[in-house]
Amino acid sequence: MRIAVFPGSFDPFTNGHLDLVQRILPLFDTVIIAIGINSKKQYYFDLESRIAALEAIFHDEPRVFIKQYSGLTTKFCKEVGASCIVRGLRNSSDFEFENAISQFNRAVEDGIETLFISTRPEFCHISSSIVREILMNNGNAKPFVPERSHKFLS
Repeated sequence: MRIAVFPGSFDPFTNGHLDLVQRILPLFDTVIIAIGINSKKQYYFDLESRIAALEAIFHDEPRVFIKQYSGLTTKFCKEVGASCIVRGLRNSSDFEFENAISQFNRAVEDGIETLFISTRPEFCHISSSIVREILMNNGNAKPFVPERSHKFLS
């Protein structure tokens, strides 16, 4: 079974994230959206809200699973039987950052590959941090997140 892990904080999950998952589904039998928990990080949405939003978004997709984890992503991959970490790239800065992490991951756990997927141009400007900024300033973030998650924005 080909299992991929798509890790992140997903605070919130954006249309760019959704597009990436839809594009990798044909490549894998299972995609695990793995919400990383970092006790030192401040989140806009609590864990339960992020999980509920993701479950609503992927309600009709039996090959997508939502899980939470803490610690090394490679260790989580081993625990769930995944051989691939999927990361989206919006620009060259993303590549530099993600490439360094992928090299570290390979050094820590040989056998876990990282698959980089370039973001479609229409989603390159969207990031969770920008969506949070819009929400903090009482703006309309609905155009940037999946429709099934709109009810979790307020």
